[in-house]
Amino acid sequence: MNLEEILAGLNPEQAAAASSIRGPVLVLAGAGTGKTRVITYRIAGMLASGIPAEQILGLTFTNKAAREMRERLASLVSSELAKAVTLGTFHSFCMKILRRECPRMGYLPGFTIADESDQQGLIKQAGAALGLLPGSYSIPETMSAISSWKNRLLGPRQARNQAETDHHVIMGSIYEEYQNFLEMQNMVDFDDMLMLVWRLFTEFPEVLKAYQEHFRYLLVDEYQDTSAAQFEVVRLLAGEDHNLCVVGDDDQSIYSWRGADIGNILAFPDQFPGAKVIKLEQNYRSTTRILNAANAVLSGNTRRHTKTLWSDLGEGDPVEIVQNPGGEDEARFVANCILQIRNEKPDRNYSDFAILYRSNHLSREFETQLRNAGIPYRLVGGQEFYKRKEIKDAVSYLKILVNPRDDQSLLRILPCPPRGLADKAVKLLKTHVLAHHVSMTDTLGNSTFQQSLGGKGAAAAAELAGVIDRYRADFNAPGNLAFRVAAYLEDCGYLSGLQKMYKDIQDATKRRENIDEFISAIAQFEQHAGEPQTLENYLESFALLEENDRTEEDTGDAVTLSTVHAAKGLEYPVVFTVGMEQGLFPHERAMEDGSLDEELRLFYVAITRAREKLFLSYAAQRLTRGVTHHHAPSEFLDHLPEDTANRRKPEELLKTPDVSRMRQAFADIFKLLDEDD
Repeated sequence: MNLEEILAGLNPEQAAAASSIRGPVLVLAGAGTGKTRVITYRIAGMLASGIPAEQILGLTFTNKAAREMRERLASLVSSELAKAVTLGTFHSFCMKILRRECPRMGYLPGFTIADESDQQGLIKQAGAALGLLPGSYSIPETMSAISSWKNRLLGPRQARNQAETDHHVIMGSIYEEYQNFLEMQNMVDFDDMLMLVWRLFTEFPEVLKAYQEHFRYLLVDEYQDTSAAQFEVVRLLAGEDHNLCVVGDDDQSIYSWRGADIGNILAFPDQFPGAKVIKLEQNYRSTTRILNAANAVLSGNTRRHTKTLWSDLGEGDPVEIVQNPGGEDEARFVANCILQIRNEKPDRNYSDFAILYRSNHLSREFETQLRNAGIPYRLVGGQEFYKRKEIKDAVSYLKILVNPRDDQSLLRILPCPPRGLADKAVKLLKTHVLAHHVSMTDTLGNSTFQQSLGGKGAAAAAELAGVIDRYRADFNAPGNLAFRVAAYLEDCGYLSGLQKMYKDIQDATKRRENIDEFISAIAQFEQHAGEPQTLENYLESFALLEENDRTEEDTGDAVTLSTVHAAKGLEYPVVFTVGMEQGLFPHERAMEDGSLDEELRLFYVAITRAREKLFLSYAAQRLTRGVTHHHAPSEFLDHLPEDTANRRKPEELLKTPDVSRMRQAFADIFKLLDEDD
């Protein structure tokens, strides 16, 4: 396709965004306005204009978005050309740079990525090294503070200098020790990936220049979600040419709690003088009444780029605001409403419905009522396959092969399965490491250390160290990963030891099946890559997996239950946003600290998930921790114009019998009959 043919498939604003190739460009893409389409058509247009694919870099926030862009691009240009464009997440892009440049930053090749449990272990170690009692500081709070500091590109010393309280000084000291332990164990955390690349670019100008010359055209998706660190990496890469196009929607900036800085998108025209600003306002998802509600919600926010969503999909049904007596009544209403809509429209699938809430704890009553009504559902945010203990154990066995300094992984696998290396052995191991300044893996294979264990412990340490050494050499060459991983997990005693760890046979069998599935996933990874892969390649890919990449059990046709945060980017014909009460939505925390603007944006995101029908429901009273609390309706409901919304009671909307209550009554009757028998 030539450029003219490519642009012919876009509306005027989309075409302007796709054809503005040189210089800084800010594309303000409202919800449902075809953001991904614009980005992929823009890249296709650049390729059609003769720009080499290797010079184009597209940065996203999810692997799913990057895959979708590449697939769409391949439908416009050749798959070979699409593959030559660099498209990926910030973290995956930074990891590629660090793999090449890590010696400059003091890391050895084969460094590993610390996951959440590794970070928790390292913070415990840091606290112990400082002589702090375990209960004197909060590990989650400290992890959050360290992440915040790194997102703002503050090192430990700067963090301590900026501390306003003794409590923050302590967390700053833990940060310093934590970072020392990370570096000693040749590990980086997720925030380090960006911070280290920023340091690399600022400390080694020649490296920055090389990357600037390689990537001459930059695109950034979901720009409203960028942190200070991501902004600095992008700014440095853009260089003096500023061939930078950022696409985003400040009205959907809802992640400040994980480092996102809405100021990046608001200040773009000032930070990049002469920037072209293009607004995408035609929505291809929702009906007019839903969009009018969304527009009205944000009309009071002053810190935003003004834009007004519109649609040619028709006026549509009004938004239904529903007051329920209690939380259980609200959940029952939603279940019965779903059944009624499916009754009226038999072609409606359960997957056409979503129930959204501000906080996860609200899901319980909805799960109960959906089960009572016989409605299948899918709970977003349940236990993920890769977060199961047996999978994390298996990954630790693999990480220790790639990074011999990874003490956290060794500490995890020592008791899995039980092998005679109990708490005493671990204490001796830690003492030996501190005295000799070597890694725990090296210590495990040390004959002097083994002798200090004596008997069964010495034999177990020697055997495990021997297996690790043997397979570390075996995994040097790429290819046939799944077969070799299976053999290694068998030889080190993990697979056969599952029965020792989990006495219940069914539990042990289920966990063994999960390990088998994990090994199958490794085989699929290598098949999809199309060429032999190293264990390091796999572990890096695994560490960068996101929630939407991970294996989920097949739920088939089911209603989605999700937080609003997790539903961003998704859409459903029918949406129920529940718990619309003061203290729930907006959340009481936001009411206390005055951050209602972001809560309003979150409400806007909830509204714009709906395509055809939107219900906003609340309960007059709700049981919390065993106590009934009375709630006022959310103040956000007052933002909705009268001509877009109806205020109803459940009985005014429901025409069918209360099926869930009837099902429960029958279940109770059958239970009594069984007891009589």
